[in-house]
Amino acid sequence: MTGTYSDAPRLPLITLDEAREAVRLLMYFAEAGDGDSEEELDAYQLATDMADRLSSE
Repeated sequence: MTGTYSDAPRLPLITLDEAREAVRLLMYFAEAGDGDSEEELDAYQLATDMADRLSSE
């Protein structure tokens, strides 16, 4: 069985600007509290992981 793929242009899952904004907001929430909650630590870890993958342009 084979599939066919559309030739129509596809939007990226997330744009670079959207990814940068997500990182910015994650860092904001990670730094908003006292730094002791698991959620704040998770937000910080996710933000740094995502930031490492973004291009610097």
